[in-house]
Amino acid sequence: MIEGLLTKVRNQKPLVHHITNIVTVNDCANITLAVGALPVMAHALEEVEDMVKAASSLVLNIGTLTPEQVEAMIKAGKKANDLGIPVVLDPVGAGATPLRTESTWRILNEVKVSVIKGNSAEIGVLAGAGGEIRGVEAVKSNENLLTAAKNMAKDLKSIVVITGATDIVTDGHRVAYVDNGHYLMGTITGTGCMLASVIGGFCGAERDYFKASIAALVVFGVAGELAAKRPEVRGPASFKTCFFDEIFNITEEKIKGGSKYKIA
Repeated sequence: MIEGLLTKVRNQKPLVHHITNIVTVNDCANITLAVGALPVMAHALEEVEDMVKAASSLVLNIGTLTPEQVEAMIKAGKKANDLGIPVVLDPVGAGATPLRTESTWRILNEVKVSVIKGNSAEIGVLAGAGGEIRGVEAVKSNENLLTAAKNMAKDLKSIVVITGATDIVTDGHRVAYVDNGHYLMGTITGTGCMLASVIGGFCGAERDYFKASIAALVVFGVAGELAAKRPEVRGPASFKTCFFDEIFNITEEKIKGGSKYKIA
């Protein structure tokens, strides 16, 4: 199902416009380049519409949100909708504070989001299944999460991606389970933000956003597994360097040999 999508990204080199958080902005730019897409980081209210016009996808990340940033996200998102450009939303920490939850829903109510990606607690809170989040990390989710996520996907007409030990992708009808990845990916800041960037890259090249999201998760997870096997890895810092290298050097053959996903 995902065969050839990496090649498609690298041939098309889609421009991914980010309005993202200050903690991980550099990593998001670099991972976008490494996977074969092109990044641009532009959040000024005065230019976001112009930048979206040149982009193939738009990634919105509320990790370090401000009210002004939310206004820019909505303005950019509406322009993306007008132009038929996919919007990826990463609701970092939704449920942790009223500002984050309310801002997420404002974006979802005013912008047609193609893919919403979050951890189990973020999606659980937004989908009405409940969840507990501390800072921006999930600490508890509800066993009814999948049903709630499917209903959310149907209501929003979006793809919902739930990250975890097993990643889940649903369009409200189909469900995909992705078992790629390595625990070291959770030891560095920003892997979730970087994943949203990779999803943005794939969605910029492939208009089946269900398929594009699966491909992004598999590529991201396989790269993490390959990085963890490298002998120079001694901990988070060396792993991060190797992870970027593996994303850059990943091939269709490596993806085919390492992918672990199924569609229910």
